[in-house]
Amino acid sequence: MTSRLLQRSLGSPDYDGIRQALRDGTSTPVISLRGLEVRVSVLPLFTHDGRQAVRVTSTEPLTHVLVDADGATGSDVTLLVPEHDAPRVYTLESRDDAGVVGTARVTVTPQRRWTVFVVHHSHLDIGYTDPQGTVLRHHLDYLDAALRLAEETASWPDDARFRWTVESSMPALRWLDARPADQVEAFAAHAREGTIEVTALPFQLHTEACSTEELYRQLRFTTRLRRRYGFATRSAMHTDVPGAVVGLVDALGAAGVRYLAAAHNWAGRSVPYLHGGEKLTRPFRWRAPSGNELLVWFTDTPHGMAYMEGNTVGLTDSYELAEDLLPRYLSALATRGYPYGPGTFGWQGPDAPREPYELDVLHLRVQGAHADNAGPSIVPASIARRWNERWAHPRLRSAVNSDFFEHVEERHLDRLAVHEGDWTDWWADGLGSGARPLGYVRRAQSALRAAETLYAIAGVDASEEVEAAYDKVALFNEHTWGAANPWEDAEEAGDSGGLQWTRKSSGAYQAQDDAADLLHAAARRFAAALSESGPVGAALASFAVFNPGTAARTDVVRAFLPRDVVALDAPIALVDARTGETVPHHEEVVDPDEWPTRPIGRHVEAVLRDVPGFGHVRLDVVPGREQAPEPAALGGDAVIENEFYRVAFDVREGYVSSVFDKAAGRELVNADAAAGFGQYVHDRYATAPHFNHLSGHVGAHDRTLLGDRDIGRNATVVRARRTAVGEELVVELRGKGVDWLRVTLELRRGVPRLDLTYRLAKQGTPAKEAVFLAFPFAAGPATAWELTGGVGGPDVPRVPGSAEYMLPIRHWIAFEDPELTVAWATLEAPLVQLGTIHMPYAPFPPTLDEEPGTVYSWALNNIWDTNFPAQQQGETTFRYAVASAAGAPGRRLGELAAAGLTEPFVAALVTGGPETARYASVDHPDVLVTSIGRAGGERVVRLRSLAAEPVRVRVRVPGLLAARVSAGLDHDMEPLDVEGETVEVRLPACGVAAVWGTCA
Repeated sequence: MTSRLLQRSLGSPDYDGIRQALRDGTSTPVISLRGLEVRVSVLPLFTHDGRQAVRVTSTEPLTHVLVDADGATGSDVTLLVPEHDAPRVYTLESRDDAGVVGTARVTVTPQRRWTVFVVHHSHLDIGYTDPQGTVLRHHLDYLDAALRLAEETASWPDDARFRWTVESSMPALRWLDARPADQVEAFAAHAREGTIEVTALPFQLHTEACSTEELYRQLRFTTRLRRRYGFATRSAMHTDVPGAVVGLVDALGAAGVRYLAAAHNWAGRSVPYLHGGEKLTRPFRWRAPSGNELLVWFTDTPHGMAYMEGNTVGLTDSYELAEDLLPRYLSALATRGYPYGPGTFGWQGPDAPREPYELDVLHLRVQGAHADNAGPSIVPASIARRWNERWAHPRLRSAVNSDFFEHVEERHLDRLAVHEGDWTDWWADGLGSGARPLGYVRRAQSALRAAETLYAIAGVDASEEVEAAYDKVALFNEHTWGAANPWEDAEEAGDSGGLQWTRKSSGAYQAQDDAADLLHAAARRFAAALSESGPVGAALASFAVFNPGTAARTDVVRAFLPRDVVALDAPIALVDARTGETVPHHEEVVDPDEWPTRPIGRHVEAVLRDVPGFGHVRLDVVPGREQAPEPAALGGDAVIENEFYRVAFDVREGYVSSVFDKAAGRELVNADAAAGFGQYVHDRYATAPHFNHLSGHVGAHDRTLLGDRDIGRNATVVRARRTAVGEELVVELRGKGVDWLRVTLELRRGVPRLDLTYRLAKQGTPAKEAVFLAFPFAAGPATAWELTGGVGGPDVPRVPGSAEYMLPIRHWIAFEDPELTVAWATLEAPLVQLGTIHMPYAPFPPTLDEEPGTVYSWALNNIWDTNFPAQQQGETTFRYAVASAAGAPGRRLGELAAAGLTEPFVAALVTGGPETARYASVDHPDVLVTSIGRAGGERVVRLRSLAAEPVRVRVRVPGLLAARVSAGLDHDMEPLDVEGETVEVRLPACGVAAVWGTCA
């Protein structure tokens, strides 16, 4: 009684309610009198002798007769009639002991002969249901069980044999490393035979949190499986997370994967059917700008049923329940819009206006129990065996994932719709729930590219260490960020939120530490390789300043000069070894009395001009005539400037009041915007914390749930100074949600970029809140933005149903008009909203009038009440950059603005070496070198194109003797002709490639 009371009161979907809604939605009442109801369903059920089924249900047992056809007694009977290719009307008589209770005319219509591929898998949440280690050990146990079941059913009819799809490959890779050789060979034999399939994604990723290189590297194991065990990875599964980046198409294609089964959990938050999702037919062909395609099947049933549809229709319960529900489900697919009305599959919202499903083949996922991380079960295969003995159609096939796609590709490929572009994730707002560790991970992604490159230049193959660090980065980007109840702190099960987040966040911090360690060591290896020729002239020391970006640029370099190299009291000067010119510099001394626990010396900061991309310039330290000048205090008007910009901060209002481009003679800030430039905005929502999936039960059609909105106030100038390098302004504000907020604005001499750093001391609270930083530009709408593996824009196609109220970007957004291009870049915070701030509850209405040129950086939030941390606190840093230039293409300026944040110059202390050198270069301005690596004796130059069309690029690598090219992974190589250390490579639109070269 209590259970029914709670279910009916709270409206949570339960299996009984979902299944009854399916029965009601697929049957027609034909007799109703004195409390008796008789309902009829015409179902796609066919016997082996060619008859089709009509199901009759009644509220009390009766004898039901289709006159001249069939009859049976009961309250739920299946009557058989000859198969029809046109509608035919029958008379139904329902009788009790006294005679005929009622009659009705029943039209029996032709039905499809379905084939249903039942794909048995376990959804991998690394956490959520238990602490991470517990979950992973269970998944290894599941593979033991899957192997046993596959062998025990080897003699069963082929369609009924137990088959298992490893949804996320990481457990399989760990299992193969941990089990005895005979078990490993048995597993590999089943994989080669097709009774077990290992799919391509190592775990379920927030793909938009991945860098492009990271995404490709997470698929490298596919080569190992093919070479070591002799089976290919043919398909991928993307489960739970509702969306994926456009770069996934190319990354999977490079790994030899052509098929993707996606199951999107709406969790009541996403509303794709309000944004074109009703046009997303399934299956479909997903095409990247490169022209590469994936064949995609997706299910998007609300409330987590997407990857448990098979469970919902009884395939893990019993044959009888499956025989009741599965034909109804197929009938509904063929005749009604999805999800077939309120209550069906738990959805309580409006009907989605989807067209009926067109094909006669279905991909149906099933798990061993109705739960994430559920193990394998013999029940689905047993049901398939019994089913196929009784029924000719629908034909059930116990299948691995790729079986379905091969069937569709062979029979239906040409009739499938093609959709292009990004499939923007509806859950990406959860990334803001762990802002500090996410920031560490994004810094690590940048540091790893530079570290591997410096190792490679020094002749060291550090690929194993670099890959291990990338794996830690990716594990943080895995989609399970918290327990089912993250506010609890138990030791096991779904209440182990404290333990789970401790492990999750510590992994991010460890990844950043590993990346920093690798960069630290790589810089010294690089320095050692350059220093073989010994000291140069009268230099006290030298720095090799390396630019890990593709384009030559003028930027700031920070270097540490140890006391044991040059005494603290010795005046120094910095000299550009190329020209002999003195480079002005600023010093910050590490005082041994203040910092006895740190290396003693001085940090030097200078602006170095025109450092070649993927090259270095030597900066010599020579005796100086006097100590470096002390910083000079600026006036009290809170204004800084350099050759390019004049920037003013309004202390009273707490935001940047002006960013004036001197060359263009133009103000970049929209002074009439609702929010000031760089303004701190804190929102609180009138929703309660600590309720599992509360956000899935809350709708917001206006600002009613916006409980409070406040801004940073009471600004005071902490520091305003001019150094030899540039000018700096630091202000401190007070605001809700933080103990303090410190904003640093920096302009360097010779650098056409404004840098902004926000450091805030976040207060922990379970109250629902969000922090935005506003950037209103005096510009039209954004014209381009960087995505993982692509470039988005207002005119760039997106997969129908993609999220529209927010964008998870990589690093930059560009605004272009005929006179000026403006670029905005972010390092730590990937979430943005354009033009307004939306309510964080479906259907995500705006809370402000639209301002096309305004970027709201969604720095952090705790909107979610499950899956993600319930609160966050501590000192957290967010860095941004702004640049502008007349006539600059937005993609190029965006990348250049971001480079100052994501690709800072690296200074390595050397004792000699060449004045300058370049280690890889390209001759196309829209093609980037992302990193250089080594593999054995080869150097690997990785390329990424920002161009919206295919390009040909000449790649030069000093000493190049022979070369070949691949699409990002180490197979399917094509040889290249080398001419004068240069090769020509064709890159598809927004595509990637890797040049593998043997160098002298």
